[in-house]
Amino acid sequence: MTTPTIRIGSRGSELALWQANHIAALLRDKGHTVEIEVIRTIGDRMQDPNFVAPRTYADGTPIDGKGIFIKEIEEALAAGRIDLAVHSLKDLPTELESRFTLAAIPTRVDARDAFICEEHWGLHMLPMGAKIGTTSPRRQAMLLALRPDLEFVAMRGNIDTRLRKWSEGQCDALVLASAGLDRLGRTEHVHQRFSVDEITPAPGQGALGLETRKPYPAAAGPDAERDAFVYDAVRSLNDPATEFAVSAERTVLAALGGGCQLPLGAFCHRVDDHYHLHAMVVAPDGEQVAHVLRKAPVGIAAIDLGHAVAEELKALGAIELLSQTA
Repeated sequence: MTTPTIRIGSRGSELALWQANHIAALLRDKGHTVEIEVIRTIGDRMQDPNFVAPRTYADGTPIDGKGIFIKEIEEALAAGRIDLAVHSLKDLPTELESRFTLAAIPTRVDARDAFICEEHWGLHMLPMGAKIGTTSPRRQAMLLALRPDLEFVAMRGNIDTRLRKWSEGQCDALVLASAGLDRLGRTEHVHQRFSVDEITPAPGQGALGLETRKPYPAAAGPDAERDAFVYDAVRSLNDPATEFAVSAERTVLAALGGGCQLPLGAFCHRVDDHYHLHAMVVAPDGEQVAHVLRKAPVGIAAIDLGHAVAEELKALGAIELLSQTA
């Protein structure tokens, strides 16, 4: 019996293709035939300084920044052009459309943020008023909480583009996700990785989200059979420990607004027979911080742990801090 070819949709950046090829290799190791289709998103086109972004997508929905790297890929998934979308999980909204599901979350790599600078090997060594290249509100706020004298330079583009801009002197240092640097082997200038208490990672950072159509009973027809086949194949790549951790983190995010541009971090990991969930919300100027570390025994539901931490953050004024975000 011939099994269907699993078609992966991916953005065309080097990191996105690395991730898609990594998942393709894991599926091929399990005996599946896999193809990759490159799909250019609004977010990719926005990296071109000459591109003028439209106010809406082709279907008329407004462009709000939450889905600029996934909208076109999900459209291809809905249309049946592809069967699987490979995302950096931190970029994926906490709520998916009803026709899609997160079929698997493979083992996560280093979730921490990395400090890139050759002359100064740590954040504390930078001179007063140093310029950091980052456009992330989370990183900016948390860096200001550590060093209120810092200035920021808007830094867009892929990893190599940002490294090139830094090497040209457009900023004194960069802060980027360790995961992407590790995956692409661009770690030669990484001399510090921030602890999760210094800069708490974005929920889901370092993890991949494998999105498929929801499977339905085979009796529903040949398309349903294909969807069920793809879901089962992809589900075999799931890592339960990572799935628990990121589910708890994303629950915190959803409970506090769900936006990927919030100055909010959450990171969960297991220590012996307990889960530790760190979460931090910082005012945009770095002057006020709500920080929670909750320890819970193994056996708790991820959603319950996430909600408990979200409530603690709210009690510390997190909603008020988030309301200051422009």
